[in-house]
Amino acid sequence: MTIIGLIGGQYLSTPELPFHEFPVTYTRTAFIDALQDVGATVIMIPIDQDLDKLADTISLVDKVLLTGGEDVSPEFYGQDPHMRLGNINPNRDRFELAVIKEVLKQEKALFGICRGHQLLNVALGGSLYQDLSLKTTETFKHMQAPTKAIFPTHFIQVDQASSLRFLPETYHVNSFHHQMIDTVSDDLTVIASASDGVIEAVENKEKRLLGVQWHPECAWATTTHERAIFDFFVNEL
Repeated sequence: MTIIGLIGGQYLSTPELPFHEFPVTYTRTAFIDALQDVGATVIMIPIDQDLDKLADTISLVDKVLLTGGEDVSPEFYGQDPHMRLGNINPNRDRFELAVIKEVLKQEKALFGICRGHQLLNVALGGSLYQDLSLKTTETFKHMQAPTKAIFPTHFIQVDQASSLRFLPETYHVNSFHHQMIDTVSDDLTVIASASDGVIEAVENKEKRLLGVQWHPECAWATTTHERAIFDFFVNEL
């Protein structure tokens, strides 16, 4: 059985939290449910893990999943913060960048979703648009809220020679982001894009790396193709 290391998110102390304002490591149950449904065992890894122990932790799992969350701090791709930059957690960035480095060192597979897709590109030397408005050509709506995440709202074109070839060439996805990949890492290949040029998926087949910009965990239980993405990650990547 494949063991997946699911990197946890982190709530820092805010008045909105029902945890007496203590920091909390968490994950959405949709990730656990989707991974278990396709045969995986899931271990959640907290992002405040001691980096000295990270190699031992990654050695316990077969593959790693990076989830969505805050904006990636631009300090990690050499930029100052734009006025449209959202909430950041540089401690999380720093930890997950170390995770990616260790995954590559141990030659294990990695799947990044939304923020994870973007951070993978940064870890490998690429950069991001801090906000979609900074893209030189006009984009359509990529933050679909308040529309529910179970509903797809825009189309992407999928490279049928890529690892995502089991998806239709024209595929309908949900969308919850305002940052996107700008300069693509030399170590990654773009394998899906929206009609406005927003990069929706990247991969490195040799290193077993995959990133998608949308959120398959939100519709895996109702959409066969979204479940198939998790099945591919767990059983083939």
